Amino acid sequence: MNGILCVNKPQGFTSFDVVAKLRGILKIKRIGHGGTLDPMATGVLPVFIGTATKACDIVPDTSKSYRAGFRLGITTDTLDITGKITAENQSRVAVKDILDVIPLFTGDIKQVPPMYSAIKIGGQKLCNLARNGIEIERPARDITIDSIKLESFDENSQSGVISVICSKGTYIRSLIDDIGEKLGCGGFMTSLVRTMSGGFTLEDCFTLEEIQNLADTGEIENTLYSVECVFNMLPKIMLNEVQTRMYRNGVKLDLNRIDGIKPEIPRYCVYGDDNRFIGVARTDFVKCELRVVKNFI
Repeated sequence: MNGILCVNKPQGFTSFDVVAKLRGILKIKRIGHGGTLDPMATGVLPVFIGTATKACDIVPDTSKSYRAGFRLGITTDTLDITGKITAENQSRVAVKDILDVIPLFTGDIKQVPPMYSAIKIGGQKLCNLARNGIEIERPARDITIDSIKLESFDENSQSGVISVICSKGTYIRSLIDDIGEKLGCGGFMTSLVRTMSGGFTLEDCFTLEEIQNLADTGEIENTLYSVECVFNMLPKIMLNEVQTRMYRNGVKLDLNRIDGIKPEIPRYCVYGDDNRFIGVARTDFVKCELRVVKNFI
């Protein structure tokens, strides 16, 4: 069994919990996931099965979108509803105030990751240090936030919902904490749903219960996406019979002998003489070679 299965991750499960559960359901060990979600979060978790696991770290579209609940006037140590309250402030923020602040957090920005995260600094996970009451300085990381939309906000309860489209590595609870700080009252995340990851949406996803039922009835393979689909944004090149044989054996090909190669494009989807997807290649114009990145057959 090879391909991509989109899971609607349930609340309370880690991404690794989902993988472990699927290994039991599918009776397959070779499974990986495409992007960690916090246990409190739900939503899109692409799971790579069999030979598709080789694509986990080279998927070109790493953009993600989220719908997050938040409340202003309170901060917690985890920056979300699961943590301990660290401060409470009188908050009288209006919708206009939030709309005025949101543009400051869009585009290419820097974000300090939260202490309660799986990021390692000096070989230690930040979350392990945080649980021991230790807070250390974290370097800000470059992220991109394409858009933030205020879906709703109740001025009486100071609670609302935002939708965010962002790059890989963005912490939505840190974003909400930063917005709350900018508003002068603090804030924390109350809920989180990932609505899109790597081009997959909630409409593409199955619950663990649905997956179990599909596996029991022998229909699970019909739900898998081909690994080829995550590389659709890359241009395609077609090889002839001789090139196909050489490429599948890991031989570097002469760029001058391949149609459709352009100097400004570094990566391609490669198809053999039988029109089957082989894998992903990169160009080396210094040595005039086409090199294998990952082959899937």
